[in-house]
Amino acid sequence: MARVAIVTDSTADLPPEIRERHGITMVPLNVQFGDETFIDQIEMTTDEFMRRLVASDTLPTTSQPSVGTFETAFRTLAADHDEIVCVLLSSKLSGTVQSARLAAEAVEDVIPVIVYDSLNVSLGCGFQVLRASELAGQGLDAAQITARLEAERTAYHVIFFVETLEHLRHSGRVSKAASLFGSLLQLKPLLRVDEGQVVPFERTRTRKKALTAVVEFGKSFNEIERVSALYNTTPDDAEWIASQLQGLAANHELPIDQFSPVLGAHVGPGALGLAVQERRLLT
Repeated sequence: MARVAIVTDSTADLPPEIRERHGITMVPLNVQFGDETFIDQIEMTTDEFMRRLVASDTLPTTSQPSVGTFETAFRTLAADHDEIVCVLLSSKLSGTVQSARLAAEAVEDVIPVIVYDSLNVSLGCGFQVLRASELAGQGLDAAQITARLEAERTAYHVIFFVETLEHLRHSGRVSKAASLFGSLLQLKPLLRVDEGQVVPFERTRTRKKALTAVVEFGKSFNEIERVSALYNTTPDDAEWIASQLQGLAANHELPIDQFSPVLGAHVGPGALGLAVQERRLLT
């Protein structure tokens, strides 16, 4: 049986205890405030980041892990693994996949690495990482794991809303047209990740209606394996969303989860959302 290591990045939003339980290695992105750079979830927590974001006069920026950071992780795992599957956030939102692929080429004489583009973000990627870990535990090799992930890609969904689209517009993660439809009437537009990109999903006028729409989205699925409410500054709202969906998912491991600092830089304070892994699409 091949010993397959599972690697992801910090925007998969898997808490440390979940990563440790499933034997998952995390390679962090970076967040910058001016000349200062912090390692995502290592040198700065989401709560610390949000306090600084609110107090800052300038918007922060983010950057992908270096090729060297991925290479170091891969070489370390080669000591006690035969293969690596690296499941990362959408290549349409970050250059992280490209960094990992270059690192995989650099270590190909040491250990084979398959870099898999989740075409998703937050737990839309993180749930795929957990799925990869489950498949590795079942004895599948790296090629079989990635083939299964590819076949099941449409089982993963992320929907969210933000207080303002300015952060997404500033970072280029949502189009100016989408920003316009949200800002003109001070709407709270629901957004979703579709084929790796952030796109408008539904218009809602108030935060209360947006919360209700998130819950309705979760209830629209017939069979759910995992579901998690996502937040950065309002855990009570996330708890409420989770309470409304209680009992719908087979796996209750992570009912609420917090966006990473890097994702916080793009969505701003007050963001809320939902990640769903459909059960009926799992093969």
